Amino acid sequence: MNRRGSRPALDGSRPVDGDAAQRDAPDLRLAGLAVAAWLAALAGLHLSARASVWLAAVAAALALLAGLHLGGVLGRRPGAVARRYGWIAVAVLLGVLCGAAATGARVAVRDAAPVRALVTDRAPVTAELVLRDDPRAIRGAPGRPPMLLVRVDLIRLTGSGGTRVTGPVRALVLATDPSWRPLLPGQRVTSRGRLSAPRGGDLTAAVLSTADPPTLRGDASWPQRAAGVLRAGLQRACEPLPDAPGGLLPGLVVGDTSRLLPEVEEDFRATGMTHLNAVSGSNVAIVVGAVLLLARWARAGPRTAAVLCVLALVGFVILVRPSPSVVRAAAMGAIGLAALAAGRSRSALPALAAAVTGLVLYDPELAGDPGFALSVCATGGLLLLAPGWRDALRRRGVPAGLAEALAVPAAAQLACGPVIAGLSATVSLVAVPANLLAVPAVAPATVLGVLAAVLSPLWPGGAEFLAWLASWPARWLVAVAGYGADLPAGNLPWAGGAAGALLLAAVSVALLLAFQRRRARRLIAVVAVAVVLGAVPVRLLASGWPPRGWVVVACAVGQGDAVVLPVAAGRAVVVDAGPEPSGVDACLRRLRVREVPLLVVSHFHVDHVGGVSGVFRGRRVGAVVGPSWSEPPYGAAQVREAARRAGTPVAPVQAGWRWRAGAVDLDAVGPPYPLRGSRSDPNNNSLVLAATVDGVRILLTGDAETEEQRAMLETTPAARIRADVLKVAHHGSAYQDPEFLAAVRPAVALVCVGVGNDYGHPDAGLLDRLSRGGARVSRTDTDGDIAAVRVGGGLAVVKRGAEAGRPR
Repeated sequence: MNRRGSRPALDGSRPVDGDAAQRDAPDLRLAGLAVAAWLAALAGLHLSARASVWLAAVAAALALLAGLHLGGVLGRRPGAVARRYGWIAVAVLLGVLCGAAATGARVAVRDAAPVRALVTDRAPVTAELVLRDDPRAIRGAPGRPPMLLVRVDLIRLTGSGGTRVTGPVRALVLATDPSWRPLLPGQRVTSRGRLSAPRGGDLTAAVLSTADPPTLRGDASWPQRAAGVLRAGLQRACEPLPDAPGGLLPGLVVGDTSRLLPEVEEDFRATGMTHLNAVSGSNVAIVVGAVLLLARWARAGPRTAAVLCVLALVGFVILVRPSPSVVRAAAMGAIGLAALAAGRSRSALPALAAAVTGLVLYDPELAGDPGFALSVCATGGLLLLAPGWRDALRRRGVPAGLAEALAVPAAAQLACGPVIAGLSATVSLVAVPANLLAVPAVAPATVLGVLAAVLSPLWPGGAEFLAWLASWPARWLVAVAGYGADLPAGNLPWAGGAAGALLLAAVSVALLLAFQRRRARRLIAVVAVAVVLGAVPVRLLASGWPPRGWVVVACAVGQGDAVVLPVAAGRAVVVDAGPEPSGVDACLRRLRVREVPLLVVSHFHVDHVGGVSGVFRGRRVGAVVGPSWSEPPYGAAQVREAARRAGTPVAPVQAGWRWRAGAVDLDAVGPPYPLRGSRSDPNNNSLVLAATVDGVRILLTGDAETEEQRAMLETTPAARIRADVLKVAHHGSAYQDPEFLAAVRPAVALVCVGVGNDYGHPDAGLLDRLSRGGARVSRTDTDGDIAAVRVGGGLAVVKRGAEAGRPR
């Protein structure tokens, strides 16, 4: 018998007939079209409309010439192999043509001269707009309440001089009035505000900043109102649950993360499980797949099952909002489900390519959306890699269910790894096992949560019971993420940006190709084990951080303060918590701090207390103290709430308060009396501490400005202000008293400041004055975490590095 083209199987177990392999090979004919359209659209978002038109014209001309050549019009007809690859090249050129043309048309609308003129002039306008998504709370500037971010379509703009511009064009609204929060997608409203330029790289034409409430011009459509009722019902059903699973469940089911705890969100990010916090193709597949299984159990015919699945898909999209990200997720989930139902995985990849092309041409902004890239990569990994890995495991005796459970998260993680590495500049070692452990809990939590939402308007008690049932798999997910995030060296540093993503993609492809050979597989396994058993322990035991003999560390937490003083091994005093929980928590983990006997809050601005829950994350906090001046009230409430959850007492303290434990001695030296009517009363009533750690004198000044500094000079003996290390007040702002700095006479000055902040911090003149006074100045925006270290009879400064110390 003549057998042609026999070759080894991808897993090296046995030969595979060439014809069978050809039949089983994935169909890649539309992949070039999809990738080219995607990349052309991505480029078009950063180009002008004219440049996109030129790119489309060049691609059209080249595609026409290539088509004529392949058809034999321009000469001899090429051979079969040349025609095959030639038509692939034509598909790529057509993808560039379509992607560039579609994006160029949208960019021309975005950059229209009338709107651009209003944006350039930062003009006050009255805007008529339609909401595109739910309002989302974001953190405002330090010292200000949170704002609401709303994605809208501007329908009509009226300038102060009577200028009228009609849309629609995409825009963002930054609103401070809470009456924006209950608005629904599709609602038409008017509002007054001021236009400013967007950040670029998408189709947003303007940013409208407003402090006014919206004026309603109509109701949302009935599907959006129905979805709003169901989403609100799910939130009510989750209210009796503990904070962690109760906040996670709405995010897992409908993408509503308004109650998701910051520490849970950070744990999910650290373990590569953040895709569970948003609606993805897997959510769609779970819900529609459950309907399909139910239909098959009821012995419904194929047509009936298909109709039920379509109805479930439409209903789920309405429930979670038909935003672009949800439409994308529905498309990806429907493709995977169609391949599963039809049993024709070979046809699923062309369907994926067609869906990618259609979505990018429908909404070119998706080309720059990381969520879109992750969805496409995950779906592609499940279609291309997971089936072969599953079958290889089954041939080696692994049970079918376990083989599926192992292959799916591994394939998805490998496919998404380059994108995640480019975004986070890290490679996770715990993502695959964490997602593997999460698999059994995702489906029951999602299905029970959807049932709770649907039942909530009819039977609230039944909805609460279903939410309680769903909370148990949600608790498992929270536990998996928490333990995974606590593992040391769970994330290894990697090059960030496009370069890092391409590098990891090249490494992944090279490993996949090498893995086809038996000897190469064994070598790769040996090298991987050697890396894990060698590099990881070295990273744990010889990381060089914290440095030996450290007496104070200024944490790189962005535009905010977080300072750590060592009490004993694993124990430290924390002064302020920065603007975000993830920053201070990561710094304390790097310092191996497991217990905080005292948390000191200098004052209650968000850049000092926004991350307070990160201090409590996985640590026992003995007590919390702060100033008597409890403004702004929302900052003070945030501290009290975090302490209440942990059962930690909170107390105000004043100048003259003393505290001592281990190597740390604290003395409150300011404010000497309440200051009112200053430039910033909360800043000028900051609690100022003089700390002594292992004989080194450290002055921690919070955000004390000129008025409080002068008050301390007038009322406090000079010896109590003198210090070896100065934590420079208010991120190095210009509001510093020269006589106060001269009285401190520090040898080391630490500036806690964020990269690229809008406040002009730190002030160049202040830094120069400190340097001329003999201080060695270090700053967290350029140096990362900074430690002052006692060396013999003097002090040294050790910097961890800006990239390593920057919070993710």
